[in-house]
Amino acid sequence: MGSQGAPISSEHKIIKAASIVAIATFLSRILGFIRDMAAASILGATMAADAFYVAYRIPNLLRELLAEGSMSAGFIPVFTEYQAKKSHEETLAFVRAVFTALALVLVILVAAGILFAPLLLSWIAPGFIETPEKFELAALLTRIMFPFLLFISFAALTMGILNSTNHFGPPALSSSLANLVMILFILFPFFGLEPVLSAAIGVTVGGLLQWLMQLPDVHKEGFSLSFRRPIFPLHPGLIKMIKLLLPLTLALSVTQVNIFVSTIAASQLAEGSVAFLYYGMRLIHFPLGIFGVALATALLPELSAHAARSDFLKLRQGVSFGLRMIFFLTAPAMIGLILLRVPIVHLLFEHGAFDRLATEGVASAVLYYSIGLWAFAGIRVIAPVFYAVQDTKTPVTVAIAAMGLNILLIFTLSPLLQHRGLALANSLSAIFNFIILIVLLRKKIGQVDGKKIIFSHFKVMLASSCMAPLIVWTASLPLWNLPEAIAKKSFLMAVAILGSTAIYLMIHAMLRSEEWIFLIGIIKKRIKKDRPRETTPGQV
Repeated sequence: MGSQGAPISSEHKIIKAASIVAIATFLSRILGFIRDMAAASILGATMAADAFYVAYRIPNLLRELLAEGSMSAGFIPVFTEYQAKKSHEETLAFVRAVFTALALVLVILVAAGILFAPLLLSWIAPGFIETPEKFELAALLTRIMFPFLLFISFAALTMGILNSTNHFGPPALSSSLANLVMILFILFPFFGLEPVLSAAIGVTVGGLLQWLMQLPDVHKEGFSLSFRRPIFPLHPGLIKMIKLLLPLTLALSVTQVNIFVSTIAASQLAEGSVAFLYYGMRLIHFPLGIFGVALATALLPELSAHAARSDFLKLRQGVSFGLRMIFFLTAPAMIGLILLRVPIVHLLFEHGAFDRLATEGVASAVLYYSIGLWAFAGIRVIAPVFYAVQDTKTPVTVAIAAMGLNILLIFTLSPLLQHRGLALANSLSAIFNFIILIVLLRKKIGQVDGKKIIFSHFKVMLASSCMAPLIVWTASLPLWNLPEAIAKKSFLMAVAILGSTAIYLMIHAMLRSEEWIFLIGIIKKRIKKDRPRETTPGQV
């Protein structure tokens, strides 16, 4: 009689889910870079480019507030609780109530955005008013792209459903499809339209397809996005979700205030400071998106399930595992960005109007942003724990305190360090945010095995220091001061990244690091699972 397979641990579930999301996010980030390069090559630094990016920022700002972070963090804990404690019919009723309310709010917002586009632009880009042609183009582009908010918010809802039911592939890959569509619309303008108009349409169509791609899997799980009638009285699950969403939306708006203040400060510094910070943060978001977002996306449904069952032992184990894994993954990326910052910026951006001075400006921003990379990623792991136990007030309070510190540091450091001071202020406030969240989390759920975390971090730092010499040697080569030899530079960069990664993992193998052993175990199980089973004569 054959034995049943052992139950899959929470850590295995998290790593499997995080791996899927990380791979899909990596693909999306690559396509995102190609999209930006395509837009730059077609639109350049023209009036049309200015109008496009300002117009895109309006619905994108609302997306960040209403869709991506808040929707998942507000919806998933309640949805998971319904799945654990309620019937499928009651869970389905909750989903329909959320979809109905979301559709109603978003249709009103999108209609208002289209109608009052010129007024919104006068607030966000008052300088455009002096150039009527630019202002009118930006207003038209805003109206074309505003429906993107509707579709991307629906996509966030379907992503929450699928992530909660352990389907991470389709929602993670859907953003890659959206980027691919945008690239096609930029490079091949449809119907003979001007490239900037085609690019704006591509944004909206990409958002639509990002939502539609997920619907088949949602239906397979037995959920339909249909309207609930009557809307009132509001569904109790929806009311609970709104209570979670309000403080979280406030927390996200705090982030936007930070960006707004940083932009104002950067605009008063030397020419190019805003661009230096933008490109620098784009590079930071690459590992942050692959590791931090992937692990946070995988953690939230699992932690929410533990919280719904009041299983605080597994909740604490999940937190400890998440913190150890995020530092295991982000520490080498942090070291690599700091030591290879000039070659990376040179290889990616130093073309055309982007000169050596710009490379140095962006590289210095990368340096000071990288100091806080571990904290940026850590916050994404710790914050879902509060959301899982349906406490969104604590992250908001801490975020507001961190915002105050960030503003204080901006006006203290920017006169001394220019745009570098803004990046450093951002990193220091993130570190403050992370430390305070850890302290408050321990009070809320108890000890999270601090000794184990510290011992793991010590091994990570030792392995990171061993991989540094190869990176330093690569960065010191005179080749990075020359404008040509792109193929040779790309090869050297690949060797440095792959070689240093190999050294990092070899040291962990020698130290028998728990994270390394765990990952190897996952790989071996996957290989064993994929290998065809062999039977001997007479075997039952």
